Amino acid sequence: MTARLLELLSIMERLRAPGGCPWDRQQTFASIAPYTIEEAYEVADAIARGDAAHLKDELGDLLFQVVFLAQIAREAGEFDFEAVAAAICDKLVRRHPHVFGDGKPLTVAEQGAVWEEVKARERSAAATDQISADPAGDHPAAGALEGVPQALPALMRAYKLSKRAARVGFDFEHAAETADKVAEELAEVREAAAASAVPSKEIVEEIGDLLFAAANLARKLEVDAEAALRAANSKFERRFRAMEALARERGEHFAGLSLAAQEKLWLEVKRAE
Repeated sequence: MTARLLELLSIMERLRAPGGCPWDRQQTFASIAPYTIEEAYEVADAIARGDAAHLKDELGDLLFQVVFLAQIAREAGEFDFEAVAAAICDKLVRRHPHVFGDGKPLTVAEQGAVWEEVKARERSAAATDQISADPAGDHPAAGALEGVPQALPALMRAYKLSKRAARVGFDFEHAAETADKVAEELAEVREAAAASAVPSKEIVEEIGDLLFAAANLARKLEVDAEAALRAANSKFERRFRAMEALARERGEHFAGLSLAAQEKLWLEVKRAE
């Protein structure tokens, strides 16, 4: 372990020790989890902006979250940072038999299949170990959707759930059929909206079905739904800001324009890109 990594572990231990930082000392797994998610998104943002200097800082912040959680676990007698590093080393070797074993070279697609197969075996083994540890407990059978984290962003989780279902055959054969399902769900949203003047339970449910179907279509077309939506958000933001700027240049107040005038600005900005 390098001197600076040892220093980081020592700093973390000192922050949590008696006489350390009051805020750090009162943190738990649950209280730190949101910060870990936030730091991961900030890493992704730095990558998207191509900001290497900022990426270095954000990776440090994310590493600190790992060290923080490992320190809490160490204090609870569960595991430490060394065990975390050992676990990921073992997992990477196990999931790359074509690199660290005697397997033949694989294509990217073949490696993806091997990765998923190894993960499925790991889930099955984990379920078996759980039953062995507590034979009298209630252990529902591990299904195809087992292990998809509840804490994932909803769109990303929809993508992963449909991918898992497809792996066991529950999938449309063609992307066009998946697109038809999106159209079907949109029609049901329209029907529910026409039947109610307020956001009813039915409308909420149908909107959810529509979003899930859209995420499934993205998967079928081999598009990362989360990345696609982030790109769409960025595009909308860029064009909207450009509309506001264009209105200001013409001495107009954007919010005071009619919808038709605003849409005209939108088309101007879109054509100029």
